[in-house]
Amino acid sequence: DLAEKSPEFIKELATHHTGGQLSVAPEHSNDNVLDKMKKPAIKSYERFAQAFCQASEEAGKEQYLIPYFITGHPGSTLHDTIDLALYLKSNNMRPRQVQDFIPTPMAIATAMFYTGKDPLTGESVYSATDLREKRMMKALIFYWDAQHWPLAREALKKAGRADLIGRAPHCLVPHGDAPVLGSRAGSNTGASAKSHRPPPRRPFKPKKRGP
Repeated sequence: DLAEKSPEFIKELATHHTGGQLSVAPEHSNDNVLDKMKKPAIKSYERFAQAFCQASEEAGKEQYLIPYFITGHPGSTLHDTIDLALYLKSNNMRPRQVQDFIPTPMAIATAMFYTGKDPLTGESVYSATDLREKRMMKALIFYWDAQHWPLAREALKKAGRADLIGRAPHCLVPHGDAPVLGSRAGSNTGASAKSHRPPPRRPFKPKKRGP
């Protein structure tokens, strides 16, 4: 990413051109999926996030990054989406800006979606075309929202990851008979709406993803 090559730009952006929140588009955490998006690896976003938060702190401003993610992009499988959900949870991120992939004219991703091939390499590319599967992918990203738990549980079972259903710390969603603790989309839950800002004076170090 060009921004991380210029600390001066990031400092200028944080100090003079951000009014509390900055929208950014990491879009996914899986490097293979990001490659199909023609985007840099997730570590590039992590370095930018750390630099931006440090620059904001030095400017005496409390500011947040609002990340945007996409589900169902060509190259992204149900397992990749589970990994993304685990990445988000491990980094205390509860995104609200999540978009299901929509093919648009004259885009490389659209060519992948309809042909099942990467036009630049000729490699086969998986694309989710079943509406139910696409809905399950989006539900996984809203792991923190009770109204999405039924579909998220269905997705985890389909992927053979029922081990992620329960109340254990590593789990994404609770069992179906678990009481709802007031987590709903649109509720004013404070930190859950603020997607990503490392604590002051603490570097951004994502936890290692599971196998």
